[in-house]
Amino acid sequence: MKVGIWIRVSTEDQARGESPANHTCRAQMYAGSKGWQVTEIYDLSGVSGKDVLEHPEAKRMMSDVKAGRIKSLIFSKLARLARNTRQLLEIAEFFKNNDANLVSLEESIDTSTPAGRLLYTVIGALAQWEREEISARISASVPIRAKLGKHTGGQGPFGYHWVDGKLIPNPAEATIVSRIYELYLETGKVLTACNRLAKEGFRARRSEFSPRTLKYILSDPVNKGERRANYSKQNCGKLEFKKAEDWVVFAVEPIIDGTVWERANQLLGDTRLRFTADRSAPKQGKYMFSGLLVCACGGGKMYCYPFPGMTVTRYTCRACKTKVTEDAVEKSLQYLLHRVSLAPENLCGDSGSELKLKDKQGRLGLLGKELKNINKKIDTLVELFGDNRIDQETFTSRFDPLTVRRDAINKEMPRLQGEIDFIKSEETGRQYVVSQVMTLAALWQELTYEARQEIVREIVERIEVGKESLNFVIHHISNLNQKDGETLADFPI
Repeated sequence: MKVGIWIRVSTEDQARGESPANHTCRAQMYAGSKGWQVTEIYDLSGVSGKDVLEHPEAKRMMSDVKAGRIKSLIFSKLARLARNTRQLLEIAEFFKNNDANLVSLEESIDTSTPAGRLLYTVIGALAQWEREEISARISASVPIRAKLGKHTGGQGPFGYHWVDGKLIPNPAEATIVSRIYELYLETGKVLTACNRLAKEGFRARRSEFSPRTLKYILSDPVNKGERRANYSKQNCGKLEFKKAEDWVVFAVEPIIDGTVWERANQLLGDTRLRFTADRSAPKQGKYMFSGLLVCACGGGKMYCYPFPGMTVTRYTCRACKTKVTEDAVEKSLQYLLHRVSLAPENLCGDSGSELKLKDKQGRLGLLGKELKNINKKIDTLVELFGDNRIDQETFTSRFDPLTVRRDAINKEMPRLQGEIDFIKSEETGRQYVVSQVMTLAALWQELTYEARQEIVREIVERIEVGKESLNFVIHHISNLNQKDGETLADFPI
């Protein structure tokens, strides 16, 4: 995989000895441990965090991510990438949308791993929550303004416009709206009405009329004098209707007669009944546990086979016909994740990795102390030579070996730090999954179905389904089984 390295070392950090070369070497060692190829280095040394995203190097990096020239960006720590949480959320969403990864060495975050991808999901959920909070505050004023008949935003539906704070018919567009109803009732077909409008030279505000636009105009009750407000909202990009008691309806001047509107919408309803399939069940392949459930009989993976009128999502083994409901699996997962947070003995720590980490950290600490002593000795030699207390030959014979050893340590420490970063990232993956368990359990019901589905796919490797038990295999965590005596009796199968 081709990756880039992000170097941003402040002037203060450079004064403390954290040179861009050391950061580059450390990142290169991490990439080498992963088997990645470093193809780009973005050097923003000394650049203020306030202006970082406007810097040409930052723009070059984002262009490379969009073009797919790099698939991961390695940097020393999150503070060197973004100046605040909001900016971090924006950058994380940008990388996720472009199928690229972020690697922070200091925090041991690597979004190319399951735990790192879980971080993406949590960040995305937080960003969505923040957007919804802002939207909620704005939406709170809409019912009040609507009840007062005031402008609630936008330029008004086609056929109307706002004048002095009131919604009234737009003479030029109102004529077209009347013609739309005439043509649709005459032909009985939306597409035919669109073609006739185009031939007659009638257009919508930005383009020719499409079937979707025409259906919206035909079904909008504002044309018969009933203006709706606060009746819908956006949820994950889809339009949803609010509860009827939250709607605000007020009278405006009608464009067409009410009986004409009722006839057109009766015709629209009849057409939908003829051509709209039953959509009560979600599409196949988009269920929460699709591809993760494996039957213990050896019959392979279990899938949901939807049918018209289906109200409960069930996964079925084609071999032995074992069935399990999605609700039962989801409740069991929540329960077992809660147990993980209370029982750390379920963790499958790697003692070998822990020993390696301690050994390398110990060596790094010794090298740091040795480097500090060498620098003191060099400072002393320079001071003695400057005071003419030692001659040139003595100075050189002592100074040269110290600089050789100092240079060797300066090369060895970033390499060793890169190996430590790699080991810590693997260990942090396990720890991060566990640390987020309680948070996810608490927020679970607040998350959308799509967000829960994405979290499941990032933390669950597979789920083995028995006759009366489930065995969860979680990334970084040992197999999670129900305790002795526990069954799925409490959950409908």
